[in-house]
Amino acid sequence: MPLILLLFCLLFPATMRAADEGDTLRHWGGGVQLHPATVIVMDRYQNKWMDPAPNFSIAAELRHASLPSDSNAYDADYGYPVMGLGVKYSLNHRVKMHRQPDESWPHIEEVDYDSQMGNSLAFYGFFSRPFFRNRHWEADYTFNLGVGYSHRKYDLHNNIDNELIGSRWLIYFGAGLHVAYQVDPEWSIRAGVEYWHLSNGAINRPNKGANFIGPSLSVCYTPYYEASLPHSRRQHIPHKPYLFADITGGVGYRTLYEDWKHTQFELKPDEPGYRTDHFKHYLTYAFQGSLMCRYARRWASGVEADVFYGPYASEVEAYDKRAGRDDKHSPWSLGLGVKHEAYYRRLKLSMSLGWYLYREMGHTAKRSEQPFYERIGVQYLFPRLNGMGVGFSVKAHMTKADYTELVVSYPIRL
Repeated sequence: MPLILLLFCLLFPATMRAADEGDTLRHWGGGVQLHPATVIVMDRYQNKWMDPAPNFSIAAELRHASLPSDSNAYDADYGYPVMGLGVKYSLNHRVKMHRQPDESWPHIEEVDYDSQMGNSLAFYGFFSRPFFRNRHWEADYTFNLGVGYSHRKYDLHNNIDNELIGSRWLIYFGAGLHVAYQVDPEWSIRAGVEYWHLSNGAINRPNKGANFIGPSLSVCYTPYYEASLPHSRRQHIPHKPYLFADITGGVGYRTLYEDWKHTQFELKPDEPGYRTDHFKHYLTYAFQGSLMCRYARRWASGVEADVFYGPYASEVEAYDKRAGRDDKHSPWSLGLGVKHEAYYRRLKLSMSLGWYLYREMGHTAKRSEQPFYERIGVQYLFPRLNGMGVGFSVKAHMTKADYTELVVSYPIRL
């Protein structure tokens, strides 16, 4: 990995200089980043079994800048952003986990080794929006989204206390705030604070997820920088606000926390399924109707009504009855939320925060899933189909994934 990054640093600038000054390759640059970080302990439960040791990551990015000379109205609204692709390798092997029996875990047998999170590799796309830029300084915020691969995961035989990562393939999300100093017209040094998250979106168990935060330091090749300065910008193109209704349907895929809890805390070591890593998968369905205001070309906000259908409610009810609980159970849930969307060309990022009007999904849901839920997702829009969007989203409770879903949306302009 270090050799690949070294070759990237040496060969990429030379390739750029070989291109003609007017060539489209002048939009392209790159960078190498270093990220020392620490795992975030999310609650007291995690604090009981995890050693929050630091990790270290190195990343390489291919960067494409939007320039005033040939960009569109979206680029002007975002201050001529930088988009691109990146790869990050993280050394997580110092993050260790070890559970000891106590009154909360009466049947767990302590093992004679420490479980490890394992190193990870992430491939991602990113969007970096500058909110300040002059000849020498630039400040930006950045969002990353992609997939991750973990060298180690939860395993009954050799990694039994790793509750952070339950599958090899993961969802990767990151965000950062940065300041860059332009050393000369083609090179900059960039420093900031980065947060990133790895989890499987409840597609498998365990799914505590790993959250990291820490500083970053980058060296970037930026041959496009002078052409993107404020004095070169086009005149702002106005946008007329309008109202629209958005109809969204989704099909989700998940495992049950109740299944995980049963195998971890309720079974004895000599019983089948004790601390297993094989879990049944369930489908879930959702429908949203939103009333939105597109008050800017890049933003829309509004309210939404949510209907959820979880046919696995009967499985949850069976668990609660065996435990002697008389909680109510229904596959239907209703919610009301606020929603915000960010647009860039044919991409849409949706975020919502909702409040349950009705949810009867048993004992665990009553304790840890109410009253709020969150959803975040990305979609690709098809202009020839009136802006219909196709993508995926993750629904969560207090950042803990409930399920991952495939979604289709259709806007109706009012």
